[in-house]
Amino acid sequence: MNVRNQYIVPGIVGCALFMQMLDSTVVATALPAMAHALDTSPVRMNVVITTYLLAVAMFVPLCGWAADRFGARRVFMAAILLFTASSAFCAVAGSLTHLVLGRLLQGVAGAMMVPVGRVILLRAVPKAELVQAMSFLSIPALLGPMVGPPLGGLLVTYASWHWIFLINLPIGALGIWLVQRYIPRLEERSKGKPLDWRGFLLTSGSLVAVVFSVEALGHGLLHPLVSLAILAGGIGLAWGYWRYARDRSQAIIDLRLLRIPTFHIANLGGNLSRFSIGALPFLLVMLLQEVFGMTALAAGMITFVGAVGALLLKLVAVPLLRWLGFRRSLMINAITTGAFTAVCAWFTPSTPIWVMLAVLLLGGFFRSLQLTSVNTLTYADVPQEAMARASAFASMAQQVGISLGVAVAAVSLNLSMAWRGASQLAAIDVAVGFVVTGLIVAASALFFSQLDPQAGDEVSGRGARRRGASQDGD
Repeated sequence: MNVRNQYIVPGIVGCALFMQMLDSTVVATALPAMAHALDTSPVRMNVVITTYLLAVAMFVPLCGWAADRFGARRVFMAAILLFTASSAFCAVAGSLTHLVLGRLLQGVAGAMMVPVGRVILLRAVPKAELVQAMSFLSIPALLGPMVGPPLGGLLVTYASWHWIFLINLPIGALGIWLVQRYIPRLEERSKGKPLDWRGFLLTSGSLVAVVFSVEALGHGLLHPLVSLAILAGGIGLAWGYWRYARDRSQAIIDLRLLRIPTFHIANLGGNLSRFSIGALPFLLVMLLQEVFGMTALAAGMITFVGAVGALLLKLVAVPLLRWLGFRRSLMINAITTGAFTAVCAWFTPSTPIWVMLAVLLLGGFFRSLQLTSVNTLTYADVPQEAMARASAFASMAQQVGISLGVAVAAVSLNLSMAWRGASQLAAIDVAVGFVVTGLIVAASALFFSQLDPQAGDEVSGRGARRRGASQDGD
């Protein structure tokens, strides 16, 4: 693999991930400050996060078609430009509606930016080196969660929340320049491929209904029966798409990919694993700032430690997977990650800071190993010609898992408050959210237990090591 494919291309795609992750973590830290400025409650402000994640989930099915139709490089660069412009739009928001609209535009850009960037990477990297490339790709992205919480706290404390969006402007400009200079012009355009509008409307309608119904249940926006009816409608649309697309080669989301066992299990189990990505930052902000009364800067300095643990994992991801294999690694980490998430429920104002830091550091380490393993296993057995479709499918599933994680966390908080008959958030309410999220993440081990013990061995390097050992024995 040449130097461009080994380092430069993953680094550029990683910069796009960095911008996206920095934005999401900074926003989570600044929720209370934005709620005060826009005259709403901090719990309701989670719609700012959910709207972005839902928009990504809605439009990510288009990324595979758009990459083939217009070219991956062109779509990637346009997505960075839109993300940067919509960040400026968010920065001048004067109301919650204005801000939500800006986050919607950011979500549309994110739907193309990260998945299409991953398509570029998958086409450039041999499968035998995929674990290393995915691990290297994640390093710039992990800097976002590391820098985001303290930076968000710093900006909110000493400047204003508007700057959490303005910082995307120079990063976006740099990204566009790097793409123009280093990403090759890939000749993969397919002008004759039509857009599957029926499939797009079915998938988008299903996602909107499911996530909105969970939001409505969590915040009491509608009568519970109405929310449940909307949820049932979303499930019905998903079933309708299944009937329509299960054997259709031109469907916007290729369901035939689910016949690949590793792809199927990595997406189902991986979705439950990703609940913690959406829920944990939201729950920590609610606990540290709203319940414990910490400043945004102090809370950010604590939460960023989880990203430090994730970054440390990248140094040992390849040897760990080669030693444990995907099946054992994913099962062990599902339970461990769920446990570290649930343990946060026992944080109190008197808990020593070093204990919080240790829990978040170790939790970030195991969570990173879990997600690196899932992201790599997803593409382990996917043919090269199906990578764009696989990236669209997997990216949609990822964003659904993250957005539902945020929504389930909010539902847990509000149901706990309703059970107590209280109008003010308390530590017990956030504790319920941590425990529910931890149990959901741990439950993903049931899916990973169905993997073949040798699943993904060619990608992790265990297959080559086993063949070498066999030859030495002969």
